[in-house]
Amino acid sequence: MQESKSLYEQLGGEEMVTKMVNIFYRKVLADPRLKPFFEHMDMGRLESMQRMFLSTAFGGPGAYSGRNMRRAHNHLVARGMGDAHFDAVLSHLDDTLAELNVNTPLRNWAHALTESMRQDILGR
Repeated sequence: MQESKSLYEQLGGEEMVTKMVNIFYRKVLADPRLKPFFEHMDMGRLESMQRMFLSTAFGGPGAYSGRNMRRAHNHLVARGMGDAHFDAVLSHLDDTLAELNVNTPLRNWAHALTESMRQDILGR
Protein backbone atom coordinates (compact mmCIF):
# COMPACT_ATOMS: atom_id res chain seq x y z
CA MET A 1 0.00 0.00 0.00
CA GLN A 2 1.36 3.43 -0.99
CA GLU A 3 1.34 6.20 1.60
CA SER A 4 -0.40 9.38 0.57
CA LYS A 5 1.93 12.25 -0.18
CA SER A 6 2.21 15.25 2.10
CA LEU A 7 1.09 18.68 0.99
CA TYR A 8 4.79 19.59 0.83
CA GLU A 9 5.46 16.78 -1.68
CA GLN A 10 2.34 17.49 -3.70
CA LEU A 11 3.20 21.18 -3.97
CA GLY A 12 6.65 20.38 -5.32
CA GLY A 13 8.94 20.37 -2.29
CA GLU A 14 11.63 22.86 -1.35
CA GLU A 15 11.79 24.60 -4.72
CA MET A 16 8.06 25.34 -4.67
CA VAL A 17 8.09 26.48 -1.03
CA THR A 18 10.91 28.89 -1.85
CA LYS A 19 9.01 30.32 -4.84
CA MET A 20 5.87 30.50 -2.75
CA VAL A 21 7.54 32.46 0.07
CA ASN A 22 9.17 34.89 -2.38
CA ILE A 23 5.92 35.65 -4.22
CA PHE A 24 3.88 35.72 -1.00
CA TYR A 25 6.06 38.36 0.67
CA ARG A 26 6.12 40.44 -2.51
CA LYS A 27 2.31 40.54 -2.31
CA VAL A 28 2.23 41.17 1.46
CA LEU A 29 4.73 44.04 1.26
CA ALA A 30 2.73 45.64 -1.56
CA ASP A 31 -0.43 45.58 0.57
CA PRO A 32 -0.88 48.88 2.45
CA ARG A 33 -2.85 47.06 5.17
CA LEU A 34 0.06 44.73 5.91
CA LYS A 35 3.21 46.60 4.93
CA PRO A 36 3.45 48.60 8.20
CA PHE A 37 3.78 45.36 10.19
CA PHE A 38 6.95 44.47 8.29
CA GLU A 39 8.82 47.77 8.52
CA HIS A 40 12.21 47.40 10.21
CA MET A 41 12.10 43.60 9.91
CA ASP A 42 14.97 41.54 8.58
CA MET A 43 13.08 40.16 5.60
CA GLY A 44 15.84 37.70 4.68
CA ARG A 45 15.60 36.13 8.13
CA LEU A 46 11.82 36.24 8.08
CA GLU A 47 11.65 34.54 4.68
CA SER A 48 14.07 31.86 5.85
CA MET A 49 11.99 31.18 8.97
CA GLN A 50 8.81 31.12 6.86
CA ARG A 51 10.34 28.56 4.48
CA MET A 52 11.30 26.34 7.44
CA PHE A 53 7.89 26.77 9.06
CA LEU A 54 5.91 26.02 5.89
CA SER A 55 8.07 23.02 5.08
CA THR A 56 7.28 21.58 8.51
CA ALA A 57 3.60 22.61 8.52
CA PHE A 58 3.10 21.11 5.05
CA GLY A 59 4.69 17.80 6.08
CA GLY A 60 8.16 18.27 4.63
CA PRO A 61 11.54 17.21 6.00
CA GLY A 62 13.21 18.79 8.98
CA ALA A 63 11.57 20.44 11.91
CA TYR A 64 10.72 24.08 12.49
CA SER A 65 12.67 25.23 15.52
CA GLY A 66 11.53 28.84 15.76
CA ARG A 67 9.21 30.38 18.31
CA ASN A 68 5.66 29.15 18.56
CA MET A 69 3.09 31.10 16.54
CA ARG A 70 1.72 33.05 19.50
CA ARG A 71 5.16 34.25 20.64
CA ALA A 72 6.34 34.93 17.10
CA HIS A 73 3.39 37.26 16.44
CA ASN A 74 2.90 38.91 19.86
CA HIS A 75 4.59 42.12 18.72
CA LEU A 76 2.32 42.32 15.67
CA VAL A 77 -0.83 41.79 17.73
CA ALA A 78 0.39 44.51 20.10
CA ARG A 79 0.62 46.81 17.06
CA GLY A 80 -2.99 46.11 16.11
CA MET A 81 -2.90 43.02 13.93
CA GLY A 82 -6.31 41.35 13.89
CA ASP A 83 -8.69 39.23 11.88
CA ALA A 84 -8.83 41.59 8.90
CA HIS A 85 -5.04 41.38 8.57
CA PHE A 86 -5.08 37.61 8.95
CA ASP A 87 -7.75 37.42 6.23
CA ALA A 88 -5.56 39.55 3.96
CA VAL A 89 -2.64 37.18 4.55
CA LEU A 90 -4.84 34.20 3.69
CA SER A 91 -5.93 35.95 0.52
CA HIS A 92 -2.32 36.61 -0.49
CA LEU A 93 -1.43 32.98 0.23
CA ASP A 94 -4.24 31.77 -2.00
CA ASP A 95 -3.32 34.28 -4.74
CA THR A 96 0.30 33.11 -4.52
CA LEU A 97 -0.68 29.47 -4.91
CA ALA A 98 -3.00 30.34 -7.81
CA GLU A 99 -0.16 32.26 -9.48
CA LEU A 100 1.96 29.11 -9.15
CA ASN A 101 -0.82 27.06 -10.79
CA VAL A 102 -1.53 25.00 -7.67
CA ASN A 103 -4.83 23.17 -8.01
CA THR A 104 -7.83 24.09 -5.87
CA PRO A 105 -7.78 21.04 -3.55
CA LEU A 106 -4.15 21.74 -2.59
CA ARG A 107 -4.88 25.45 -2.20
CA ASN A 108 -7.79 24.58 0.09
CA TRP A 109 -5.52 22.29 2.12
CA ALA A 110 -2.94 25.07 2.55
CA HIS A 111 -5.73 27.48 3.48
CA ALA A 112 -7.12 25.09 6.10
CA LEU A 113 -3.69 24.54 7.66
CA THR A 114 -3.11 28.28 7.86
CA GLU A 115 -6.61 28.98 9.17
CA SER A 116 -6.06 26.41 11.93
CA MET A 117 -3.36 28.73 13.34
CA ARG A 118 -5.50 31.88 13.45
CA GLN A 119 -6.21 31.78 17.18
CA ASP A 120 -2.56 31.25 18.17
CA ILE A 121 -1.24 33.85 15.73
CA LEU A 122 -3.75 36.42 16.97
CA GLY A 123 -2.92 35.62 20.59
CA ARG A 124 -6.26 34.15 21.63
